[in-house]
Amino acid sequence: MAGLLLLSACGAEPEGQTPDDRPKPVSPAPECADGEPLAHEFESGARWSLCWSVEPDHGMVLSDIYFEAPEGRSQRVIDTIAIAQLEVPYDSGERLTSDITDAGFGGTWMKTLTEQECTGDLHSTEIPNIGDGTHGLTPDREVLCSTTVDAGLGYRSQENGTLTTTQASEWNVYTVSKVGWYEYISQYVFTADGTIRPQLGATGDLSPVDFADEDHGWPIGEGEADYAASHSHNAIWRVDWGLGDGQAQAVEQYDAVETGDEGRKSRIVEGSLSRIESPAVAHKADRRWWRVLAPETLNADGHPVSYEIGLEKTDSFTTLRDEHHHGDDAGYDVAFTNADDCQRFATYNPTSDGCGRGVLDFVEDGEDEELHDVVSWVAVGFHHVPRDEDQSPMEMHWQGFTLQPRDLNAQRPGLPEGREHLNGQPDEWQGEDVDDLTERDSGGLIE
Repeated sequence: MAGLLLLSACGAEPEGQTPDDRPKPVSPAPECADGEPLAHEFESGARWSLCWSVEPDHGMVLSDIYFEAPEGRSQRVIDTIAIAQLEVPYDSGERLTSDITDAGFGGTWMKTLTEQECTGDLHSTEIPNIGDGTHGLTPDREVLCSTTVDAGLGYRSQENGTLTTTQASEWNVYTVSKVGWYEYISQYVFTADGTIRPQLGATGDLSPVDFADEDHGWPIGEGEADYAASHSHNAIWRVDWGLGDGQAQAVEQYDAVETGDEGRKSRIVEGSLSRIESPAVAHKADRRWWRVLAPETLNADGHPVSYEIGLEKTDSFTTLRDEHHHGDDAGYDVAFTNADDCQRFATYNPTSDGCGRGVLDFVEDGEDEELHDVVSWVAVGFHHVPRDEDQSPMEMHWQGFTLQPRDLNAQRPGLPEGREHLNGQPDEWQGEDVDDLTERDSGGLIE
């Protein structure tokens, strides 16, 4: 967890001051040893700061990511995050690419953006035309778009005749890379509540040479002809966590299962956390998620700060490379390892320094370690069956996942006025003692 910014420690409050009225510290400006600084502050006062760079293979890499709640102090969230592989197998069996290690999202594959593609601010950096820039030209190009978009209703609550509501916005940071006929948008969405959504968007054109039959594609020409081959976008992200500012980290899996018993009104469901002690792979299931936590770093409620990994829609997969080396049941939805600079790619990782070929090797090599400096490998698949409307160009189709704060703060960032006292079970609600509240007859709801 190199490159930590030094932040002032949280000491005792001056006499007569509470955490709500103490002077708010000034946010540190991003100090980027590598890359360019970037920051955004929402109307609520919530603030993100980070560094960004472009590598020939990963494309856009974000590092030193900090979040600051309006009422709080800047907290380190992520050391680095980048896409670590994109495997594209065609259902016909006639084509397979590993776009990150075969071509890369940086270099000449990364496109210069204009105001037509970016309604926000364009940012530039030096991008070599060949490899790391040792040879050839290294022009300065505008490749990153930073823009704020409306996100609709953020929250709403109406109690005692008072309406509390807000319209939300999101900060989007993205680049565009063209590999073959496809154009990929590598995007990170940041919100005012501390959430990050890594996303991969795909547009451009269907391959003009990959056509198959009705068992392996979909007719997109006139009549029952011209079956464009179906294919998958199997993306894997590498998330090197920075929670705890250098303190030990841990991983837990949450599962909620029905007990088979019924309570007075509904089935009884029990939730539990289990610690993942050493490098491992994990698979999605109903009512399951994972969190990375810093056990020794507590919020104001005394809870360990953590981030929850939430899988959105995904077509689970096993990469062909992993299947060849580890068997056809070697797929995973999330994997956890300890940070190691040589472990860069989910598959086709260079082995010249004795490093493993990919994530499954990393897990096996570290099976005797205790997880303490956590890297999450998040696999999200999208099976694309072409349709008539994909010609042309294709409408953007997205895949990704969510990193959501869980107890990073004791209450929601940007507390509305009058809600400061709501922390835990209240003693009363709408002037009525909580112990005296009873269920209403209509629907059995408590209001």
